[in-house]
Amino acid sequence: MNLLVRIRKFLNWEITPKPDPRLLPEVYPHLKPFRLPLILTVFVMLIGTIGYVIIEDFPIFDAIYQTAITFTTVGFGEVHELSNVGKIFTINLIIAGFAVFSSAIGILVSELNKGKIVAILKERRMLYKIVRLKKHFVICHHNAYTIEVTNQLRKNHIPFIVIDPRPEIHEWAVEYKYPNHLQAEPHAELAMLKANLSSAKGLIALSSSISDNIALIASVRLFEKEHFLPRPYYIISSAESAGDVEKLKKLGADTVVSPTKLTAQRVSAMAARPDMENLLEEFLYKSDNPLDMQEIFVPKFSWAVLKKLKETRIREMTNTSVVGITKKDGKFISMPKGDVLVTSECKLLVIGTQKGIATTKGLVRQRIKPKELKFV
Repeated sequence: MNLLVRIRKFLNWEITPKPDPRLLPEVYPHLKPFRLPLILTVFVMLIGTIGYVIIEDFPIFDAIYQTAITFTTVGFGEVHELSNVGKIFTINLIIAGFAVFSSAIGILVSELNKGKIVAILKERRMLYKIVRLKKHFVICHHNAYTIEVTNQLRKNHIPFIVIDPRPEIHEWAVEYKYPNHLQAEPHAELAMLKANLSSAKGLIALSSSISDNIALIASVRLFEKEHFLPRPYYIISSAESAGDVEKLKKLGADTVVSPTKLTAQRVSAMAARPDMENLLEEFLYKSDNPLDMQEIFVPKFSWAVLKKLKETRIREMTNTSVVGITKKDGKFISMPKGDVLVTSECKLLVIGTQKGIATTKGLVRQRIKPKELKFV
C-alpha cells in the first residue's frame, strides 16, 4: 500500500465510483444535428483568418482575434484600421456568424424540446447515486405491492432501487418518494449493470405476470454466473397460485410470497383470535418496536454445537429467548426445552431487542467457548 493510499484511507477519502455502463453512446445520436454548425464555425473562422491575412496583411494572431470578435459580433472594435475591401469582408463575416449562431440556437432549442438529452443527463446523475449503494435491494416493476414494500424498506433504512419499463416511473418516483429509480426492462443485462446489481443484497420481483418474474429470476441467476459473483443474490418473488410458487422456487427464487395465501392466513387468524391483528401490527410491522424476531444460523465451527440449550446460557448472556429451532433437515422444534441439543447448521428462532439479537449472533459464531462460561 503506497503513501497516497494510506493517506486517503486515514482521512476517509473515497474516489467517487463510476457507473459500469457508459451513457455516451446514447448521447451521441442526439448530438449529430450540432455537427453542421460546428463545421461551419470552424470553416468561417478559417476563411476569416485567411481573409484578414491576405486583404489587410494582419499578423496571424491578430487575424484570428479579429475574426473571432467579428464572427461572434461582440463589438470590441477593429484591431487595425480596415480598408474598404476589408470592411466589406467584415460585413459578410458578421452575416455568416449570425446565420451560424442562429441555426445552432434553433437546433439546441429543438433538441431540448424533445427532452432526450435532458432525460439522459438526469439518468446519468441517477446512476452516479446508484453506484454508491451497497447491500441494497433492486425492486422490479411498480404496482401496489411496490408502494408498500418501499414504505417498509424506507422505515427500516434499507436502500433500494425501483426499476420499471414504463415512462410513468419518473412521475411515480416523485409521488411515492423513490430515491433511486430507473426506466428499463428489469431482465435486461444493461438494466442490471445500471442498478449496480453486483453490489446489491438481493432482488425483489413484484410483477403481476408470472412470465415476467420467471424471465427476471433466470436472468439474475445467469448474471451471477457470467460475472463470477462471490455470493448468490437473495431473490424474493410474488406469485398468485401454488403452482407458480413451485415454479419460481425451482428456477432459483429463495422466497416466494403468495398474496392470496398470506391474506387468507391473516384473515383466518383474526377470525379465530380478533386480538391477533393488534399483536401482528405491534410486534411485526412497527419499526419503532424495541422487540425483534430473527433466525440465527449456527455454523459448523460454533462452540455451541452439540451443547444443550441451557448450557449455552444465551438467555442470561444476551437477554434474548430461543422460541424455536429449525434443524438441518427442516424439522422445527417450537418452544425448545433446556435439554435440547444445538446441532450443526441449525437455525435458532430468537426474540429480543435488536442489540440482544446482534449479541446472540456474535456469540454463536465464536469458535471458542466464551470466558464467562469457562467454569460453567
